[in-house]
Amino acid sequence: MPKNRRAPRTARVLLPGVVAVVLLAGCGQGSGEASSPPGPASPAGTSAVGTPSVSGDPATATPSPAGRPVAGTLLVTDFGSDSVTFVDPARGATGSVEVGTAPYGLALGEDGRAWVATAEGVAVVDTATRKRIALVRYETATGPATTGEYRGGGMGIALAPDGRRVYVGVNVPGGNGALEVIDTAALRVTDTVPVGRRPFDVDVSRDGGEVYATNHDSFDVTVVDAGTLVPRRVEVAPYGTEGGLGSWLKPHYTAVRPSDGKLLLPFEGERLAVVDPRTGRTTVEPMTADTHQHGTTVTADGTLLTVGTGPIDPDEDEGPSLTVRRPNGVERVYPLDGPHEDVAVSADGRTAYVTGGFTRDGFWDGLSVVDLESGDTRRLPAGSRPLGIVVL
Repeated sequence: MPKNRRAPRTARVLLPGVVAVVLLAGCGQGSGEASSPPGPASPAGTSAVGTPSVSGDPATATPSPAGRPVAGTLLVTDFGSDSVTFVDPARGATGSVEVGTAPYGLALGEDGRAWVATAEGVAVVDTATRKRIALVRYETATGPATTGEYRGGGMGIALAPDGRRVYVGVNVPGGNGALEVIDTAALRVTDTVPVGRRPFDVDVSRDGGEVYATNHDSFDVTVVDAGTLVPRRVEVAPYGTEGGLGSWLKPHYTAVRPSDGKLLLPFEGERLAVVDPRTGRTTVEPMTADTHQHGTTVTADGTLLTVGTGPIDPDEDEGPSLTVRRPNGVERVYPLDGPHEDVAVSADGRTAYVTGGFTRDGFWDGLSVVDLESGDTRRLPAGSRPLGIVVL
C-alpha cells in the first residue's frame, strides 16, 4: 500500500508466544533483553550518595596538546560497557573513560564538563583532561546496578541553560520514575520530583523555566516548573493507550522547538506530535518515513532530525533511517544500514552522526556518518553499543 494511502495504524501489542521479527529499542514492557547480573564495583574515586568524588579515574587516551578537546570531536555513551568514548569523526575512537555501569544519556556544559546518566549515578567527565571527576549517586532507590533495556538508574539528562542544575530522569524498574535535580557546583542531588514510567528523555525550555521528562511507559510528558518543582502530566498518545505496557506506540524522545518552545515528539515515521506544554494541547502533523522512531534533536533554525530504528512489522513498515524535517514540514529520509538510536549534528549543520548502540538485538559498535547534502553515509566503528552522543 502506498505510504500516503496507508490505513491508520492501530495499537500494536507483542503477545506472549507470538514470534515476530522486530527491530525496536525500549518498547513493549518485558520484551527486551533480560537484565544482566549486577555490574562490577564502582571504580576508584566513587563517593557516597550525594558526595562528589574528585580523584582521577584512568583514561585510555590523552587530551589534545592545548589541553582542550578538539572541536568537532564526538563523545558517546557505551551502553554495552561502563565508559564513554571520544570519537574523531574521520578516524574513529581515540580513547575511553570509565564512568559507571550502562551509561545512557549525556549532556555537555559550556565549561567542557559532560554529565553522564549511568545505572549507578551521574558521572561528571572533564572532557579536556579526559577524566571522571565525580559520580553523584541517585537518591531514588533503583536496585542493583544492572545492564540491559530495562535497567534501573539514569536515562534522559539535560543541563539548565545557566549551567547551575542538571536534571536526570531515573528509571525505577516496575514503577514510576523520578526527576532528580543536581546542583552542579555542590555536586549533589538537591531535589527529587515524581514523573512517569521510564523517563527516556529529559529536556529544558530555552529560558530554563520548565523541565520536560518524556515517559515511555506511561504515554506522557511530565512538565516540571523549574522554580517550584511542581509537576503536571501531559498525555501524549496519538495512537491511544489501549496497548498499555505492551504497546509499541509510545513516546520516546523529545525536541524543544526554538521558535515557540513547543515539544516535538515523532511517532512511527507517520505522526509528529506537537505539544504546547503550557496548555497541554497536542496537534498532529504527518511524517513520511514509516518506521519506528527514537532519538531526535533540533537545530537552531528549527530543523528536526529523527532516527528511525526499523520496522515493527517488516511486511508493512520501512527500514532504519534518518529523517531530516525542515521547519516548513518538508522531509528528506536517509536510509541507514541497521538499527540506530540517537543523533547529533555537526556545528556547520552539514553532517549528522547517528549512534548504532541499539538497546535490543541488532545493535552494533559504531556510528553512521551522514552527509546531509549528498546523502552519502559511512559507518565508523566507535565505542561499545554507543547510545547517547554529543559534539564537543
